[in-house]
Amino acid sequence: MCLTSRKKSRRARDKIPLTQIPTVSKEIKEVRVEQVSAEEFAPRDGILLTIHDKSSEKESDKVLVHLGMGKVKNGDNSSQSGSFHHLEKDGGGSQSGDDSGKVTVYKPSSSYPITAPSPLTGLPEFSHLGWGHWFTLRDLDLATNRFAKDNVLGEGGYGVVYRGQLINGTPVAVKKILNNLGQAEKEFRVEVEAIGHVRHKNLVRLLGYCIEGTHRMLVYEYVNNGNLEQWLHGAMRQHGYLTWEARVKVLLGTAKALAYLHEAIEPKVVHRDIKSSNILIDDEFNAKVSDFGLAKLLGAGKSHVTTRVMGTFGYVAPEYANTGLLNEKSDVYSFGVLLLEAITGRDPVDYGRPTHEVNLVDWLKMMVGSRRSEEVVDPNIEARPSTRALKRALLTALRCVDPDSEKRPKMSQVVRMLESEEYPIPREDRRHRRNQAGSMEIESQKEFSDTDRSDNPDSRSNSRGYQRT
Repeated sequence: MCLTSRKKSRRARDKIPLTQIPTVSKEIKEVRVEQVSAEEFAPRDGILLTIHDKSSEKESDKVLVHLGMGKVKNGDNSSQSGSFHHLEKDGGGSQSGDDSGKVTVYKPSSSYPITAPSPLTGLPEFSHLGWGHWFTLRDLDLATNRFAKDNVLGEGGYGVVYRGQLINGTPVAVKKILNNLGQAEKEFRVEVEAIGHVRHKNLVRLLGYCIEGTHRMLVYEYVNNGNLEQWLHGAMRQHGYLTWEARVKVLLGTAKALAYLHEAIEPKVVHRDIKSSNILIDDEFNAKVSDFGLAKLLGAGKSHVTTRVMGTFGYVAPEYANTGLLNEKSDVYSFGVLLLEAITGRDPVDYGRPTHEVNLVDWLKMMVGSRRSEEVVDPNIEARPSTRALKRALLTALRCVDPDSEKRPKMSQVVRMLESEEYPIPREDRRHRRNQAGSMEIESQKEFSDTDRSDNPDSRSNSRGYQRT
């Protein structure tokens, strides 16, 4: 059989949209393209083709290609699923061995720089997108051991998250979208468009997705140091309690991620479900904001009225819960609750406490108004924060949970407040607040002393980020 091949210029290939999913029929069996030495080739089931580049007179430009149907056996008799590979000749025309006995070496083309290896390195190039990878259902079935219950990381209203490992050894978290609300595909598309091209060190990276039949799945980088909820209230407490410095680091990273989503990209992204269980923590105690299943894209300067309120009770802004009015200030409120949760170690809503302490925001406002702010700090923190550091965190949090959404700061302002060593409220804002009748003057509370106890050796940072119990 004779096969004629015509090369396309690189310029022509570059015109093909990277995000376009290859139109491959699901009925066609996948094949694996292998390149081997002409001398060492051992025929197996399949077709052997010899491709000769007519533009070159070199014998070395002949390529033997074996098309093996279905699965291929490795040397250790283990099965490896085949898939298409898009192969591109190495720019230097490098060769392996002698010209007469070896074929030309080819390298997969990739959108990732060689100096910064991608988690997708080693995966089939045929299914690379402009920002990630297009996975088949079989890829993810193998990665999660057929979605075994032992690999379940968590469950939510939008689906189940599984721990997995790709064929190149990369650990991943696979979010399997459940189609129980009739809107799974719509929400899936929204999520993919919202975060597919988003890159920030404090956002969990989306590596790719799978859309096959009724299946909708998202593949994220795997963050293996738990989440903020587990460190404050759950399983990670067996390792100890987060230090004050670690809590501030996690919250500052979260604030930077939200500032990026709200103000650095267009259209802006509103998360809509900021809570402690959605703040993952890596080995260096950096925050990784996750779960964009509730994300909503907004046009510049616009609010959005939703038909159903999405979010978690205790974190949802009052105007969003009452009217469905959604904008980035809804996330600011949720962040304020998150900051109070980290300061106090308390849940946003706890019905196990006395009536006046059930709601965290209401209780904390009462404590500050009663000049008892020193009592709100999580008693599990051994090295207590300085008065100035506590004052800065509380003032920032209370500004974020202001009932009037217009008075809440932007997330970029929140970042500056948390980073600043000075009083976190701008002078002009202070004058405006002093003129408001009946408003609670947080800054005038006498219990806040300007004495900074940062010299106290007990308050120095723990490099681990947590203290032993």
